[in-house]
Amino acid sequence: MADNYSTFADLYDSLFDLDLYQAWAAFVRERSTACPMIDLAGGSGRLGVLLSQAGYQVTLIDLSEQMLGLAAKHAAENDVHLDLIQTDMTADWGIPDQFPLITSFADSLNYLVNKQQFAKALMQVYRHLRSGGRFLFDVITPYQVNVHYDNFMYNNDDDPEKIFMWSSFPGDEKNSVDHDLKFFIYDERLDAFKLVREVHHEQAFPLTDYTQMLKQAGFVNIQISADFGKQPVGSDTARAFFSAEKA
Repeated sequence: MADNYSTFADLYDSLFDLDLYQAWAAFVRERSTACPMIDLAGGSGRLGVLLSQAGYQVTLIDLSEQMLGLAAKHAAENDVHLDLIQTDMTADWGIPDQFPLITSFADSLNYLVNKQQFAKALMQVYRHLRSGGRFLFDVITPYQVNVHYDNFMYNNDDDPEKIFMWSSFPGDEKNSVDHDLKFFIYDERLDAFKLVREVHHEQAFPLTDYTQMLKQAGFVNIQISADFGKQPVGSDTARAFFSAEKA
């Protein structure tokens, strides 16, 4: 898998809605007690910091060296400790331990481009969960991809020296989307704007497919909800939240 945040991890992190991390943290706290855990594809560590402050012992796994650098920075700023591991979620994580809790949020699993990759990631999750351990995660749904992201455009020029443009287009695969992300950063040395651009590809599957893949991996007690666990899923659910246990 490519490092999707290689050029603008800090810019991405600065734009993200911090209230969402509070909501994800509440979702986790409501379904677990403070324990050793893995935050898979934990990015800049915002969620890991919140959970550490709530008493969890967080091991954060991410592919991006730049994101892990931000995670270390945020942990130091908040006087908490995060164990940081750089690896691909579909490969051997290189961790001998098993944990009672593994989480993965913020579309992270939607970056797995096919069911084979998703199955590989699930195999690693199952391997590193204790018996009876819980896997909590979310994914954007085909409804989000095909309706909300259908030729979606968003421009943010609140900061005249840091202009952000986000455009989304249907991907080549069914239920997929490509996000064209552009930052225009003012460079005083050039007296001009510098373009920083990346394209991100996300893949969604029907919720029944996720359930089937979880069962095939050995998970039981699979529960699906919407709105951070507050509502049942429906045909117009944009983000689905899963809770599954290792048999």
